[in-house]
Amino acid sequence: MGTPHRDGELRRTFPAFASRAAGGEEFAATWWGNAWTAALERGALDAKRVARGRGYADRGHVDAITVTPGLVLAYVRGSRPRPYRVQVRVRPLEDEEWERFLDAAADRPGHIAALLDRELPQSLADCGVPLLPGPGDLVPRCSCPDSGHPCKHAAALCYQTARLLDADPFVLLLLRGRGERELLDALSRRNAARAARAARERQPAALPGIRATEALAARELPPPPPPLPVPAHPEQPPAYPAAPGGPDPFALDQLATDAAARAHALLATGRDPVGELSPWQDAVRLAAGRPGSGLTVTTRALYATLAAATGRTPGDLARAVAAWRQGGEEGLAVLEEPWDPPAGRFDRARPLLLAADLPAFRPWRNRLTHPRGHVQLRLGRDGLWYGYESEPGQDDWWPRGTPDPDPVGALTGLGAADEW
Repeated sequence: MGTPHRDGELRRTFPAFASRAAGGEEFAATWWGNAWTAALERGALDAKRVARGRGYADRGHVDAITVTPGLVLAYVRGSRPRPYRVQVRVRPLEDEEWERFLDAAADRPGHIAALLDRELPQSLADCGVPLLPGPGDLVPRCSCPDSGHPCKHAAALCYQTARLLDADPFVLLLLRGRGERELLDALSRRNAARAARAARERQPAALPGIRATEALAARELPPPPPPLPVPAHPEQPPAYPAAPGGPDPFALDQLATDAAARAHALLATGRDPVGELSPWQDAVRLAAGRPGSGLTVTTRALYATLAAATGRTPGDLARAVAAWRQGGEEGLAVLEEPWDPPAGRFDRARPLLLAADLPAFRPWRNRLTHPRGHVQLRLGRDGLWYGYESEPGQDDWWPRGTPDPDPVGALTGLGAADEW
């Protein structure tokens, strides 16, 4: 007794309870704890001894309590220096009784949940299995010379056992013969078996069908119907209402119109015209498709959203939109990707510019820059020359004009000729 290191599934040792102030009529805090003490009191032959035992329990005279199937053991301090060895026996349940108890517990999920919450439902205790003792079911024995039934030491142990039951009803189940883990495993197996049985009962009837050999047999299939004719043009999207805090209806209209045009092209040609664009190129294309040339409040909001989504700035996007409007995807590549052109067209450009009474442009990769640094020509991979302008010495180049296969023609409209 009092050796927790020896505890196991069928042996539990609990430390002694501290003394407490004497309470009211009921000693325990739960209905099942008071049912235990009621069995003691109704089966006692001497109420005075029981009352003195309750006083011993209140004053903390009961040492550590050990519980095993059918038995509660403890040392109880009395009037002599050496404590008395006390035990209280209760009958363990038979296997058949345990089967009835497990069936009753598994019938209602709330029973298992209550046990796990350290509660004992009244309906489970009344399932026809004698979990709680009745009068005369508790058999005390004590090493003291008192021949009373029970002696005050055994009564004190019974009262403290009720406090154990208050805290954990699995102590009562252990007294009746089964440990907590064994009970929970058995309930888990019962639940799994019942769930499997219910699933089998809920299985639907077999569906009608045909034999696989018949379904897979070779046979002549009718030709598919001809495809519907491609519409002459994409449909217009519906009008989107404006809502406080909602998306811009004009932006929604632009996205829907663009999606309809792409779907129409895919249906007519089998190819998405912008399907291979990068997210940045597609953002530039969408911004460039916005009507108008100036930056309005709505346009600034669109540019800010698209720029943030692609990790660029609105200024980067505005410059890229100008390049896209100048030459589409190739115009954007001319803006962002310097390259080394082969000999030929690029080498012939400088003599053509000199022949047009223009100064000698400075070459760098695919670019020719005016000596004053305010006009620039860039050769695209498509063989066209793209005009750019900047404030002199600022290196802030913006696409201007219309691409042209002739470098002199690409300069048309860039600045004033007398300034060159």
